[in-house]
Amino acid sequence: MPKKSKGGASSNKSDWKKKRRQDYLEKKEFQYYIFCEGEQTEPKYFEGFKRLIEDNPIYKDMVLIEIEPCAVETKRVIGKAEEYVRKNNLERGQIWCVYDKDSFPKSDFNGVIEIANSLNKQNKDIQYHAAWSNECIEIWFILHFVNYVSNNHRTEYIKFLNEKFKEIGVGKYQKNLPDIFNILLEYGRAKLAIRYAKRIIKENENKSSAMIAPGTKVFELVEELAKYLPEEVKKEFL
Repeated sequence: MPKKSKGGASSNKSDWKKKRRQDYLEKKEFQYYIFCEGEQTEPKYFEGFKRLIEDNPIYKDMVLIEIEPCAVETKRVIGKAEEYVRKNNLERGQIWCVYDKDSFPKSDFNGVIEIANSLNKQNKDIQYHAAWSNECIEIWFILHFVNYVSNNHRTEYIKFLNEKFKEIGVGKYQKNLPDIFNILLEYGRAKLAIRYAKRIIKENENKSSAMIAPGTKVFELVEELAKYLPEEVKKEFL
């Protein structure tokens, strides 16, 4: 009898692992897939939520959070999300695209929302959301400290955070800070950040996302995830 090829054995093992993972996903009642434009800043921030939720005995077996750094800009983020959904045969879940305006064209920035709306009509069990920031995620961080409404360049946002971080004694702000979530939780006020962000959106409700500067809808994802945090932390957000 001929021996089985190593490739065949490897393929069977891979298929088995994939099925086990699929079974694991299906057991989770609430599923969140977060696709981040950046490779470090945004993923590190949302990892803070993931860690606390997975340590929460009430929800750890009910909530799935997967964070995917994409290293691509604006419209390509939702493309990566679509590809992930197809490749993994996802049947349900919330798909969140976290991206910045930066210097990309308005049409690309606004286009993510248009694509998401179109996709959401195709499958009610897979819903796409746009957690955008104009012009960058740092505006969300700043709102933890002050109601910042000046339409400045992102370099000014970094400057503000540098000064604030020095003031509170945590060193210099960097885009890849591993403990950004904990710093904002301890020294900032998430409830105020959510309130300020909502106020900006309300005051600009007839404008496209590209025209709301500064502005962010990261708070919508934050509110979703905060529901599953341990009670002593949840109260800082909701």
